[in-house]
This record gives sequence, structure tokens and C-alpha cells, in this order.
Amino acid sequence: MPRILYIEDTENNRILVKRRLEKSGHEVLTAENAGEGLARARAEMPDLILMDMGMPEIDGWSATRQLKADPKLKSIPVIAVTAHAMQGDRQKALEAGCDEYETKPFDFTRLIEKIQVLLASRQPPAAT
Repeated sequence: MPRILYIEDTENNRILVKRRLEKSGHEVLTAENAGEGLARARAEMPDLILMDMGMPEIDGWSATRQLKADPKLKSIPVIAVTAHAMQGDRQKALEAGCDEYETKPFDFTRLIEKIQVLLASRQPPAAT
């Protein structure tokens, strides 16, 4: 079962996304801020991270840069999840190191498709 870490400061979003992703067959870990999320990523080594970009103290852009600078964590795919949908926000997230970008409110079908694509790209080829 793929493990996803969702770093999000809004409790209702954490609950909603956790429930939806668990129903689709994922184990979901959560963190309520970037500092906790970075520590949890190091301790748990999730298969993928959903990163809220608009958090107080350490924002998602800074947290993603820290993740991607860490040799132990840099290969974990990160999907930016944000209410920021202004022109240039997607590019800013990708430049920070995010592998994908999804806006809130979520289109869960599209989000799950993005998760599946990124998880599949991390899997070693099947032995023949």
C-alpha cells in the first residue's frame, strides 16, 4: 500500500484528503506544518508527499526546497497542493522542486491520477 504524507495546516483539509485517499487504497500520514512534515518525511520515508504551499512560518516552497536538498528525501515525489492559482504559481512550485501541481478545491479524480503516475514512475520495472 503506497504511503502518502500530506503536509497541510488546515485540519478540515487534512481530514477530507486523508479519507478520500484511504478509500482509494493509500496509507495517509499527516503533518500540520512544514517543520513537522519535514521531520515526519525523514522518519517515515513516504512514497509521495502532498505539500500545501500556503502555510505559516515555513511555506511549502521553502519546505520543498529543503526536502529536495536532502539526499535521503530528494527522490520522493512532491505534489504542490494550493489555493494559489494565479499565473506563474505552477511554475513557481515546479521551480521549488515539486513534481506536480494541483489546485484547491481538489478534483480528486485528477489528483489520484497524478499520484498514480508519480508512484508508478518510482517503481522499478517488473521482473520478467
